[in-house]
Amino acid sequence: MKNISRLRYFIYLSLIILGGCTTGKNALQKGDYDASVAKAVSRLQNSPKNSEAMQVLKTAYDLALQDHLRKINEAKLSNDLFRWESVMYDYQKINQLADDINSCPACLVLVPNPSKYVKEVAESKLNAAAARYESGLSYLNTNNRLSAKKAYYEFEKTQNLQPNYKDVKNKMEDAYWAAVTRVVVQPIILNRGPYKLSADYFQQQIDQFISSYSRNKFVIFYGEDQATQQKIVPDQVLSLNFDDFVVGQTYVKERVEKLKRDSVVIGETRERKPIYGTVRATLSIFEKNISSSGLLDMSIMDWQTKKIVRQQKFPGTYVWRDSWASYKGDDRALDKHQLAMTRRKEILPPPPSSLFLEFTKPIYSQLVDNISGFYNNY
Repeated sequence: MKNISRLRYFIYLSLIILGGCTTGKNALQKGDYDASVAKAVSRLQNSPKNSEAMQVLKTAYDLALQDHLRKINEAKLSNDLFRWESVMYDYQKINQLADDINSCPACLVLVPNPSKYVKEVAESKLNAAAARYESGLSYLNTNNRLSAKKAYYEFEKTQNLQPNYKDVKNKMEDAYWAAVTRVVVQPIILNRGPYKLSADYFQQQIDQFISSYSRNKFVIFYGEDQATQQKIVPDQVLSLNFDDFVVGQTYVKERVEKLKRDSVVIGETRERKPIYGTVRATLSIFEKNISSSGLLDMSIMDWQTKKIVRQQKFPGTYVWRDSWASYKGDDRALDKHQLAMTRRKEILPPPPSSLFLEFTKPIYSQLVDNISGFYNNY
């Protein structure tokens, strides 16, 4: 019986707590008047005669309206350049409260004429757009890249507030091109016979990366030919050159192992009984490593000052491996793995062009990570 009584008590308590939450009473007590109105409206839509929700709605709406009007008056009296955005926000919140109440017949009985400020929203939005536009002009007139970037965002906010405000689209375009950094990427020059095609492929990967780069819209990469055709005057020039590379350094190592195995059948008696003995073999294991490596230098030069603003070197190594074995003696002294190795033959390594391409793969990964890291927030 005690357990049943406790269960009933907890159910009753839960219903009280749940009722307070769904009617908005708890939000009202915490001073969150907008949330309190929204919850009371929701409850009255489902339960029009809920007395607690009725009481909460009337009180919460009056307090919410007073709170927003107070914030609006304070914002209008402030010296904040962007005060009209705060004014607009609070008017919009008042209008949202009215829309919520208008969607609930039971709520309209309690608040028959909820206040709406449609004209005031339009006026404050226009004033907010004007403030952002003037701020953008101020940044744009500073005539430096970082200020132009700020100007672009101010004009973008202006356009979001008032899409056709004055000449904001043109100003946004002007700010964008004043903020853009134009980077011309010089091609890698490599004329050493068998490696030229591989270097060209490496260059193609870089070209694909710069052509698809989109993390920072204020940085535009151009290939050298593209820049020449479009008569681009660069802000920066990115140069890539191999300081040095070595392809096909070959190392062959031989390891000799003496093997023996006991209790192996080596014959039989006249009575055809097995004769056990020890078998021996000499195993020669060959390991061939062909190492290829290179060092790529990346430098970024300011075109106007001719100063290097960034320089990094990226190493890359690729090692091609092969192994095989031979033996002398009795093959029964070898285990399965050793025997399998003796059946393998030395294979031809990849051509130099392929080895070159392989060692550039880790270089490419480092390179694009470094370029992205430098320019993503530039």
